[in-house]
Amino acid sequence: MARAIWTGSITFGLVSIPVGLHTATGDHTVHFHQFERGTSDRVRNKRVNERTGDEVEFDDIVKGADVGDGEHVVIDPEELDAIAPGRSRNLEISDFVELSDIDPIWYQRTYRLAPTEEQYARPYALLRRAMEETGRAGIGTFVMRGKEYLAAVRPDGDLLVLQTLFFADEVRDTDDLDVPGRVEVKGKELQMATSLIDSMSTDWDPTRYRDTYRDRVEKLIEDKVAGNETVVEAEPPDATEMSDLLAALERSVEQARGRTPGTGRKKAPGKKTPGTKSPGKKPPQKQTARKKAAGKKTGKAPDIDGATKTELTALAKKLDIRGRSSMTRDELAAAVRKAS
Repeated sequence: MARAIWTGSITFGLVSIPVGLHTATGDHTVHFHQFERGTSDRVRNKRVNERTGDEVEFDDIVKGADVGDGEHVVIDPEELDAIAPGRSRNLEISDFVELSDIDPIWYQRTYRLAPTEEQYARPYALLRRAMEETGRAGIGTFVMRGKEYLAAVRPDGDLLVLQTLFFADEVRDTDDLDVPGRVEVKGKELQMATSLIDSMSTDWDPTRYRDTYRDRVEKLIEDKVAGNETVVEAEPPDATEMSDLLAALERSVEQARGRTPGTGRKKAPGKKTPGTKSPGKKPPQKQTARKKAAGKKTGKAPDIDGATKTELTALAKKLDIRGRSSMTRDELAAAVRKAS
């Protein structure tokens, strides 16, 4: 069994469930060593006493915090642990919120939670199923490796997933950005832009996408080992001039109608890609989730078959369908159709 990077308990109300935290993602970046140019000599980083120049062992290093005027206070790792003994072994859920209400900008990193022993499987399953039924995520805080984290716990199949979140003061204010004022767009440019989005729309499938830059780095290493000539990639395209915007959009729509989702390449003849339109026909504008939900009030059934998963989730929320956050697109469509 995979080793947990943190163990503790999830608590909600008076229920406490011992769990282990496991990483859900892995870094596959190609890592390099450092060498002095023109030699085969490795360059290494060392912890050095800046006054004596002597190397310092890791166990002899303590933390120090600046307190102003060149003064600092030294703090031992044990002292940090002592000020929050319970927080480093407990994730207390204080609130339950709609998962769709959390903007993706708040998410930091994803982990999986698993009960530490078989005897805790029942309360673990109870919490997961209850959140699935209500369509909500648990919000709480915990301490790991000397840092406190805000976290959202949500159901994912038979497991609970924990996603660390940024605190409010860690998300930067947009007022610092130098962006132009609100620009009004309308007419044929807007129509072509929405048509381009419609033509490029498809269901989310992460297996379509690959780290092609990593592939090129690995190929570069192979070519250098074999003594082959390396291939230089083309430069990125120039910025589109305003006078060419409409023409660029029109060409983009035509190209998108023949592409394979996730690749940018033209699809094979005779195959249709979800979201593409037949040449010569004006692509129908998709209804927004709000308009589809309004169809229920006017007696018209919402366009469920043509709706995206995001639109179906919005409809499910308006119809107060429980467990919607963990449903697939087809399950959402069936639930919305039944509730409508």
